[in-house]
Amino acid sequence: MDEADIRRGSPTVAARWGNEIAVLFGDCLFAQALKLAASFPTPEVCRAVSLATNTVCTGEIIQTQQRRDFVGSRRDYFRVIEMKTGELFTLSCDLAAFLSGATDEQRVALKKFGAAVGAAYQVYDDCLDLFGTEVEAGKSLGTDLAKGKLTWPLLLAWERANTQERILLEAAIKDWRPENFAMVNDLLEKYETFEPSVQQIEKFLEQSRRALRVLPPSSGRDGLMNLADFIAQQTRALVVQ
Repeated sequence: MDEADIRRGSPTVAARWGNEIAVLFGDCLFAQALKLAASFPTPEVCRAVSLATNTVCTGEIIQTQQRRDFVGSRRDYFRVIEMKTGELFTLSCDLAAFLSGATDEQRVALKKFGAAVGAAYQVYDDCLDLFGTEVEAGKSLGTDLAKGKLTWPLLLAWERANTQERILLEAAIKDWRPENFAMVNDLLEKYETFEPSVQQIEKFLEQSRRALRVLPPSSGRDGLMNLADFIAQQTRALVVQ
């Protein structure tokens, strides 16, 4: 959907074979996921995957409808990342807990962890698109701006800008050209949007760590803590840039 040429350091399916094949290949992967989910002796796995897919697609629709809409995006930004990346992380953690026979309390804790660490990762990814480099990210950067997707640092800049700067920013996003990035970057720097974005990531990561406190050490808690620490480490690497 974002027409990126690079993902994880390699050309995307769309870049190699076109958008039609990329969409069909995605459908095949989704069908395979449902096939795997249906192989379990309980329908709960299929039900959870289907519900999560519905939530993710709904979040994507909301975000698509709010492209270039600063007011709407500011209101619903965290709701959308909860429905998209947060939901995928939540599903993974919940199914792992369910299939391993975790208690209800542990399952709730892991769902909270997934939602929080997923939200942290999405805000980090949004920062990476604006403040990182393609070498670090292993993917095409600036695709959010090109598609009119309004991420947290951009929304912070708009919120803090004066009326004239808001008009300029809205015009730059509405009629996006690569040369507009210099002006956008100046506003991001002027209104110091990086630090509060990092603080938001840290806030989500702290929520994820708190959620894990009810788990015993033998449950794999340390590995999940390491995941949160890794996102924090990657965020600090952006600070160094």
